[in-house]
Amino acid sequence: MKTKFYLLLLFTVSSFSQNVKLKTGDLLFQSMNCGPLCEAINEVTEGYQGKDFSHLGMVYIKNDSIFVIEASGKEVKVTPYETFKTYTNDEMYVGRLKRKFRKYIPEAISFSLQQVGVPYDDEYLYDNGKYYCSELIYDAFLNSYKKPLFDLYPMTFKSPNTNEYFEVWADYYAKLKMEIPEGQLGCNPGGISTSNKLKIIGSLR
Repeated sequence: MKTKFYLLLLFTVSSFSQNVKLKTGDLLFQSMNCGPLCEAINEVTEGYQGKDFSHLGMVYIKNDSIFVIEASGKEVKVTPYETFKTYTNDEMYVGRLKRKFRKYIPEAISFSLQQVGVPYDDEYLYDNGKYYCSELIYDAFLNSYKKPLFDLYPMTFKSPNTNEYFEVWADYYAKLKMEIPEGQLGCNPGGISTSNKLKIIGSLR
């Protein structure tokens, strides 16, 4: 009986990780390899089934080629899928909007493409003319849905273990010569991955 249960569990996990055919508008969640900053993000955010996600992008298929619209590096850009998946060594999870919200995808894609070249929001402040990864997705669907599709939450840069600012964030904002935006509204990949507006349909490597 235990053997049968194990095989069933193995089959379920295997099936979940395979046969995901990406569609335009799918959201890709990943644990990006970006060192201590990503580790700090992971400590204070929680994604689908407790997974750590520090980055996401939106799938855009053009002429049978798969791209990902993302805010990373220096700006908003359109990245080949094969490049996007090299950002992580872990599985990426695929989120797909529930059927009643899919009609808003084309306008969200159009909005996102119009933001290509907009600087990356290294201050992590909402609505400051720049974009970090989840902020771009939030605004894209805010624009198409005409009201928030996803949620904003008070951001924290403090360790849940000590209630002190992570040293990496303290140094980061000191270099920017600005106060840490503790408590200001924002969004993150983990939060979007748990939204009831979408379903995680599988994972990819």
